[in-house]
Amino acid sequence: MPELSKKYRAHFKNTGRQNDWLRVVRTQLSISDIAKVCACSERTVRDWQREKYHMDYACLLLLCKRLQLPVPIVEKVDQYAHTQKAGQKGAATTMERYGKVPVDETLRKQAWHQWWADQGKSQSVITKPKEIHYPKKSAALAEFVGIVLGDGGMTEGQLSITLNSTDDLEYSEFVVHLCKKLFKVNPSVYIRRDQNALVIMISRVALIRFLTEQVGLVTGNKVKHQVAIPDWIMTKKVYQIACLKGLVDTDGSVFTHRYTVNGKQYAYKKLSYTSASAPLKHDAHGIFKTLGMQPRLAGAYDVRLDSQADMKTYFTMVGSRNPKHLKRFSN
Repeated sequence: MPELSKKYRAHFKNTGRQNDWLRVVRTQLSISDIAKVCACSERTVRDWQREKYHMDYACLLLLCKRLQLPVPIVEKVDQYAHTQKAGQKGAATTMERYGKVPVDETLRKQAWHQWWADQGKSQSVITKPKEIHYPKKSAALAEFVGIVLGDGGMTEGQLSITLNSTDDLEYSEFVVHLCKKLFKVNPSVYIRRDQNALVIMISRVALIRFLTEQVGLVTGNKVKHQVAIPDWIMTKKVYQIACLKGLVDTDGSVFTHRYTVNGKQYAYKKLSYTSASAPLKHDAHGIFKTLGMQPRLAGAYDVRLDSQADMKTYFTMVGSRNPKHLKRFSN
């Protein structure tokens, strides 16, 4: 049967005949058996019996051979014949409506792409980067840099700052306000409940260019790049204080250290700043020292303030915008 290499459907002459014939087949074979013979699903067999569509002609022949049945009188129809007819009908309708042969779609697309490259792209407002306000170097910008170095991430066209959706909820309002103040844009805010995360996002190519070319931040993985505090921030004490505040508000923690000596219990508030970037950790350590504190490097990633005097100095001189730090320090 070489002709069966081409797919055909068996078209029974009258409605109901395909169902009747399959009922005869089912007196000897179950639906499951028919599906196995025809190498198809049971659902397909049921669709054939409901006459949802014509059954496969090759399958009809296989069933006849299996059951020693005569081949019923059917019309053998190319299974793709309907698409050719549909195409011819569509072309005729187009000719009637427009009075011309449809254009070659491939050539049309090639011509459009050529026009877009030569003229359209440069003229379209869609492809032009949305502008932002470009702030001058300031304590506010330095604090923003600290926030991005802490909980931020940048791609070629997007900035995101990810905070804890519960503990940092109040702080997120300050971060959104700071973005509006600096760049005159309204960030989008998303809550990822499955991750207990709140994401503040700005999609602006112009913003990323400004932050990388003028501010000194980098796109991509901060740990892989071993980022540091930009040089311009280290030139002024007020910038250093602001940047450190942003770093600690995002990647820092205030905790109570409890211990017992000679049966007496003691509890002191301490501060820890954590970074997997060695240059960033050492920059923060240096700023703590510049401000008169005695920071301690703890482990591979932490900078600690252990004394009560240093804690008082930090919250007096540097302070915090994050309510969770302020509450933990004061309680």
